[in-house]
Amino acid sequence: MKNIAIIGSGSWGVALAIHLAKLGNKINIWSFSEEEKDMINNEKKCKFLPQAQIPEGVICTTSYEEAINGTDFIIHVTPSKFTRSTVKEYKKYVKNQPIVICSKGFEKDTMLTLDEVVQEEMPNAKIAVLSGPSHAEEVSIAMPTVLVVASKYDAILKLVQDTFMSKNMRIYTSRDVKGVELGGALKNIIAFCAGVAAGIGLGDNTFAALITRGLAELSRLGVELGGQKETLYGLSGLGDLIVTCLSEHSRNRKAGKLIGQGKSLEETKKEVGMTIESIDNIEVAHELCHLHNIEMPIVEAVYGILFENLKPEDAVNNLMSRAKKKED
Repeated sequence: MKNIAIIGSGSWGVALAIHLAKLGNKINIWSFSEEEKDMINNEKKCKFLPQAQIPEGVICTTSYEEAINGTDFIIHVTPSKFTRSTVKEYKKYVKNQPIVICSKGFEKDTMLTLDEVVQEEMPNAKIAVLSGPSHAEEVSIAMPTVLVVASKYDAILKLVQDTFMSKNMRIYTSRDVKGVELGGALKNIIAFCAGVAAGIGLGDNTFAALITRGLAELSRLGVELGGQKETLYGLSGLGDLIVTCLSEHSRNRKAGKLIGQGKSLEETKKEVGMTIESIDNIEVAHELCHLHNIEMPIVEAVYGILFENLKPEDAVNNLMSRAKKKED
């Protein structure tokens, strides 16, 4: 049994808490919200996971100190845009606990991956990244799920693998932290594009092409930024890409679908009601592909839709009428 702090009481944080508590671990969830804290503690429910029941062994607090003190490791699962500000608040309570990052995305202003953000704030922290095809709605009700954890520390890889693995969850290990981080961040962009395609009524042929060529784009950028191509074609890249592009659980896909149906960005954010990582990620990826001179036509197209008033149908026409070339 482990004592585990989970920083973040959204759907993914609570789903992981449910999974780990069922395996006999003691879980402290930190929440910024008194309402969410009370619902978790008193009703054993999470408003984002209506089908799930939170087991005994999970408590929620709005105190970082209460959440972190005496724990064996920390799971960080806040929206990417709040990663630095949250770490600044809780780092004084961290002793030598490893930090397992389960958030996906970039820091928009610096274009850093989240492991780089945490490392800047806590230079001595031992960090791992856990990612892969995993909707919180399914993990919370014990549907079989397979993830990958990456770290340069073998002891942390073993800790996470031993703690998380069960008949309902399989964990692979990797030393490619950058590849696992980038796969999780960049796939959200293609999922958003899949939603746009659904919103304007495109079909299976389009989705297959979008996933395949989207994977080619995110792999080009991912390798340029230090990831390994094999990792990006694995669980954290291709695997997560498939599940977020095709599932109605995906908030990034839902956001894209609303944009495709003609909703404004503000209307879309309001209707989704949760953090949409892909929107910030699209801006970062657009800047990175220009900075590194990487060809990413799908990213260019969706950037145009969001920020340059390009109509989705025109974006599709632009992609389909590009100059002839060989597949790469």
